[in-house]
Amino acid sequence: FPISLSLNNASFLEQVEQLEKMFQEDHYPDNEKRSEIAAVVGVTPQRIMVWFQNRRAKWRKLEKLSVKNNKKYPASSA
Repeated sequence: FPISLSLNNASFLEQVEQLEKMFQEDHYPDNEKRSEIAAVVGVTPQRIMVWFQNRRAKWRKLEKLSVKNNKKYPASSA
């Protein structure tokens, strides 16, 4: 039982890695691209769509945070 669990974890991490790579290339994959990704990753295009929605939300949040931090600590213009 623990072995299959660790195998699932490994493949899950690989899936996330693949999705992250795809996200770097394109934040808004179209239907066709989502179907391709789904086939590669081994889940439904619907799951891919939801993953990208969540990933964009996380990305926007991180962008906002980094903008906020940059304002808080402006680079010296000297």
